[in-house]
Amino acid sequence: MMAAMAWYLCLAVSLLCGIPWPQGHSALAPENEVPLRPTAWLPDGKVTTIHLPKGRTRRLYFTLKKKVAMMSVTVSPCDLPIEWTLEARTLKDKPPKSLHWSTKKSMPEVWWRGPGTEAKIHTYTGNAMNTYTGPSYAPASIYILRLRSKDQDTRATVYLHEGSGTSWAFPQLPSDSRVHTLGVGMTSVTLSWAPSASLKRLHTQRSYDYCVLVNRKHNYRNLCAAQEGIRKEREKDKKREKKNKQRKVTVWPILKDWWWQQWDADTELRSPAALRDDYGHLQCACKGTESVCTVSELVPDTQYYFDVFLIDRLNGTSAAYTGTFAQTHEEARPAITPLREGELQWVTFRDGGSTSGEFFSFRPRGWQQSGLLTLQSCGSSEKINVTVSSKGKELSSQAVGENLAQIWLQGSPSYLIHLEKAGTAAPRQAATGVLKASVKMQASSTYHRQGIPSLPSTLQIKSFNRLRSCKSVTLAWMGTEERSLYCVYRQRLGKGGGKKGGTAPCLGPESRSDTERVLCKYFQELNPRRAVTTAVIGGLEPGVAYIFDVYLMRRWGIPIKYSSKTVRTRKEC
Repeated sequence: MMAAMAWYLCLAVSLLCGIPWPQGHSALAPENEVPLRPTAWLPDGKVTTIHLPKGRTRRLYFTLKKKVAMMSVTVSPCDLPIEWTLEARTLKDKPPKSLHWSTKKSMPEVWWRGPGTEAKIHTYTGNAMNTYTGPSYAPASIYILRLRSKDQDTRATVYLHEGSGTSWAFPQLPSDSRVHTLGVGMTSVTLSWAPSASLKRLHTQRSYDYCVLVNRKHNYRNLCAAQEGIRKEREKDKKREKKNKQRKVTVWPILKDWWWQQWDADTELRSPAALRDDYGHLQCACKGTESVCTVSELVPDTQYYFDVFLIDRLNGTSAAYTGTFAQTHEEARPAITPLREGELQWVTFRDGGSTSGEFFSFRPRGWQQSGLLTLQSCGSSEKINVTVSSKGKELSSQAVGENLAQIWLQGSPSYLIHLEKAGTAAPRQAATGVLKASVKMQASSTYHRQGIPSLPSTLQIKSFNRLRSCKSVTLAWMGTEERSLYCVYRQRLGKGGGKKGGTAPCLGPESRSDTERVLCKYFQELNPRRAVTTAVIGGLEPGVAYIFDVYLMRRWGIPIKYSSKTVRTRKEC
């Protein structure tokens, strides 16, 4: 065990220190020197996929049958440009059949040993499918197809057809192979293209399928390039997941990869059956034989690229239409109402109206860019959701009910306020003038504040029975540590209790008559536990019930209404 580990270590040190190793094929070796390696023969009538390592020339050999006058060779690169050349080598004298070959010599090597000449038939450089069609070389002994990729490792598909006429190995595209856009919506795009002549052949119609692929980067030249792009995206996702994990690399895997890269083994050739398995993993937006497709569930205001491929499942080949691109429409922007400084805004949600809600904007004054947003719902069982955002980023989101909601705004020059109806229950019957499913809102700039204003610990009003007389009552309520104005309103009830309940919580002093206002006073107490203020309300009638309401009038935000209090004066004093 220790000896084996020492041997691996020596091999690794030799690789790192640059000790020369025998190369399988040197750039300085003459062309007629064939290294000992397995021979890759190109079969007739079969689609063959070959791997092309970067900077290395791969060779495929083939011979033609007797009396074959025409031939065609088709090479389809995957996603990168390649160079490929077709040559014919002719020997003056064919080697005798009785020649005893060493097991270390391959058939092409025997042809190269004898004197002969080479003729270049065809050459091409690019990343598009290219086909050579022409007469065969009668005296040729063997044909050599050389393929090379300069930039990166890639692969290519090769097909040899002996004889004249169409091989039908690859799907046929129509004369107009462009993909057309019929319609573009906010989340969908409708495409159309001319049908292929391959689908008109009844005996092969069932082996063809269209596949529509969608991406946001670019169009693909062929299906192989699309598959390679999808594979690379998946690899990037896997690398992100394993970014923090470290891999242990041993000496043997490095030597094993280096060893096998020295040989051009025919095990790198893939059959069409292996390619057919790749088609099942494609996430086609549309699949079938229809030449119209509607791609849905797209993102609004986004550019997409659409490619249409005709796949021959029987031969494992495909043909690509000329792709197109389209940008989906942007979402309809709702009307945005600007909020004025300190102005009270009423928002009404009608039954069966728009479900998107209402949008408002507010720009605070001053360099501090701070403000206060106050809201209150006027439906007892109706809740309104409010969302505040700035520059597309959500800052606050909460439900607004009967209790006053305060949202502090700071750090942005402008704010987008979105109100939408949340509750579905019918609101209870309220006083006259109350708007169903409505909310009142006010936004104001806060120049010297550092946070949300404090609220009273309770909104209950207390009356003192011992201090109640025939013409006056004494009320008490909780205040805050901030200096604020408190206003008291009264409402007289008839002998039979003609009016019930008082005013709704969402209605402010602006809805009350001036004759109902009894008094207004300022109050401040730094100790919240002792922030209790009282007021004696006089000028009342004996034995009459009154409803008293107290409003906290603040510099910022809408007024706060305390719970109504009903008190009856004494009949006899």
